[in-house]
Amino acid sequence: MKRVLIVGAGKGGSSLLRFLNKAEKLCVVAIIDHDSQAPGMQLAKEIGVPVALYWNTWLKNHRDKVDIIIDATGDEKVLVQLMEYSSADLQVIPGSIAHIITKMIDEKENLLEKIQFQSKNQELILNMIRDGMIVVNRQGIVQFVNNSAEKIVGVHKENFVGKKIDTVIKNTRLPHVLRSRRKEINQQLSLENEKRIITTRIPIINENDQLLGAFAIFKDISEVLDLAEENTDLKEIKTMLLAIIQSSEEAISVVDENGIGIMVNPAYTRITGLPENDVVGKPATVDISEGESVHLQVLETRRPIKGVRMKVGPAKKEVMVNAAPVIVDGKLKGSVGVLHDISKEHALTSELKRARQIIRNLEAKYTFDDIVATSPEMSLALEKARIGAKTPATVLLRGESGTGKELFAHAIHNESERKHRKFIRVNCAALSESVLESELFGYEEGAFTGAKKGGKVGLFEDADMGSIFLDEIGELSLHMQAKLLRVLQENEIIRVGGTRPIMIDVRVIAATNVNLEKAITNKTFREDLYYRLNRLPIIIPPLRERLTDLPELIHHLIQKLNQDYGRIVKTISQSALEQLYQYSWPGNVRELENVIGRAMIYMDMNEEVIQRDHLPNLSTVSTKNIPASATENFTSTSLQQAMDAYEKEVIKNAFRKNHYNKTKTAKALQISVRSLYYKLEKYQIEDDCLQ
Repeated sequence: MKRVLIVGAGKGGSSLLRFLNKAEKLCVVAIIDHDSQAPGMQLAKEIGVPVALYWNTWLKNHRDKVDIIIDATGDEKVLVQLMEYSSADLQVIPGSIAHIITKMIDEKENLLEKIQFQSKNQELILNMIRDGMIVVNRQGIVQFVNNSAEKIVGVHKENFVGKKIDTVIKNTRLPHVLRSRRKEINQQLSLENEKRIITTRIPIINENDQLLGAFAIFKDISEVLDLAEENTDLKEIKTMLLAIIQSSEEAISVVDENGIGIMVNPAYTRITGLPENDVVGKPATVDISEGESVHLQVLETRRPIKGVRMKVGPAKKEVMVNAAPVIVDGKLKGSVGVLHDISKEHALTSELKRARQIIRNLEAKYTFDDIVATSPEMSLALEKARIGAKTPATVLLRGESGTGKELFAHAIHNESERKHRKFIRVNCAALSESVLESELFGYEEGAFTGAKKGGKVGLFEDADMGSIFLDEIGELSLHMQAKLLRVLQENEIIRVGGTRPIMIDVRVIAATNVNLEKAITNKTFREDLYYRLNRLPIIIPPLRERLTDLPELIHHLIQKLNQDYGRIVKTISQSALEQLYQYSWPGNVRELENVIGRAMIYMDMNEEVIQRDHLPNLSTVSTKNIPASATENFTSTSLQQAMDAYEKEVIKNAFRKNHYNKTKTAKALQISVRSLYYKLEKYQIEDDCLQ
């Protein structure tokens, strides 16, 4: 058992004490606060936990009685002093981290309670049905038996669960179903107790085609005959079912085969805000604020639908809907839908996502594995980046907008020895000079009007021992360039309004799409800063120079956008890919993502392949320099044919002028050699020239 000391008995310390006091493997040995009337001090006295006023005095006398110290004071000075006691056998944890952990654990417990509640409801329903049910795992070990199965087979549940199914029912075929992975429907079986049953056996296979187990649903034939001969009180059964539906905490809606509402329960009214009179006798769409009717989809497909999100009722309450068809003797009689209110869970999830986003902002999210690179040009840039990541040198990433400079910066940090330290991103073009200066270097108290009391730590200080990514470095003013040069030369900064140098150890990764050499000539960029930044230049090629990466890039983007848009797209057709090969991609990978995203948005939900007609119109050739004579010949053809013919003519002329040297021809056309090979083959230019 770990022994915990809490320093700080305010609201945070009191919450931690209350939480840790319930933990089985943690023991609070004391709580300390200079205010004897603090809430945590009073709580500690009530539950019998020792208290003290001065933590340093307590630690001197009880150092060997504590394994973990949690700082709940919120005072950075106290935390720094406590960290001096940190060692292999004594851990010091900031209270903010402990608070986040307790909050996440509380959320987890709440979710577990809901899952357990739903599981109990499901078990209750399964135990109420008249058909027997047995569920086994993939090893054939019984996991669940309902009351009807226990009654039909004549074996108590304790002799069922946890045992191999063939040791309980000798002639069972469930092991065969596990091996064959095929279902068996309406099969007869004689049990050892001389009962004959009709059974259906179905393997349980998940979405990844993995076998999880199997289950059998069966009915005693003699019982069915008895039921047929009895004068069943249908009114009593209907009343019982209605009572179950009315008492359910889940909202239930039932429509007939024409999609007209025939029943809702009180939980439905509570969630949607719509009374029964507003739904019964009305179309299935009457309760939907945003989304499509699941009832109508079920009636059309005769198949169940699960996990559909929509908004219902006047308040637009967000719900998750499961629906299934009601089929009697092979005839569709209607649809039953179950609505689950997810607005609260959604709010909790959003808060958790925001907390995670705050944490991710201090981290690099991408690695070299996230960068698609098969072309020689991109592979060379990637190789230089991997080498640079292993050194402390300043890196300068150069490339057009949208080529992935920030991905490289993330990956370089994650590959370096600083990967467990902070990674801070700054867009130098997004802030005014005065704001950028105070953000980068911080400021002292009273440095300017509106300055915070006590001053502010700058991003360079915050990134100490980590990395800072300065995007759009070419947009810095000459004044800011001079201050940055001092950081790179002296490894120190001076806060705005301050005079004392502050030593820092920060790895600078800069990026620009500006021609810095031209900027030096124009006196807008310092030459000495250029040489400091240009220690390890990495040029990231534009997309038009690495078109061989297109298939892999598109596959990567499809997988990403499938998750964003909830689609099932698998690939792109060859004709659509051919069209994308023809485009010059001035916006690079960012533009490619936009084009693929727009194509997927306009696709039907069940389409899996991006076709050419899904793509937006793309201008494949610039017409700025096309002479009039070149267009006169194409008046009777399509625009695409005209541009293809013109492109073929331009490439053919360049190929001849460069004496059929492909490297020189590619350089003259300002395209990659691989792109030239592709176009030569597409237009069969080599064959024409050799004839």
